[in-house]
Amino acid sequence: MLDGRVRRAYLGIGGGERPLPPRIVARLGRDRGIEVAEVVEGSPAADAGLQPEDLLVEAAGRELRSVADLQRLMTEEMIGRAIELVVVRDGEERRLSITPRELATG
Repeated sequence: MLDGRVRRAYLGIGGGERPLPPRIVARLGRDRGIEVAEVVEGSPAADAGLQPEDLLVEAAGRELRSVADLQRLMTEEMIGRAIELVVVRDGEERRLSITPRELATG
């Protein structure tokens, strides 16, 4: 906390919870992920190569089943720290590195 405010990490995506395809469910042992609906231009997500329709299933070693799971991870400690994302794109798992920035407020 700086000057009484809470610092949050920012990726620059909009999305929502989505069931995973059966083949991915069998491989990962989980049934939900976060579908990327939008990638903000110039954001950490854009820099990392995230694309609309990507399914986020893991970040920094933690399973992602809902947007709330991702939001809980976006703490001050994640700002400026490269983390690994596991993404399902076109039915294949990919690993991307992303470095969250501080969420600008005000």
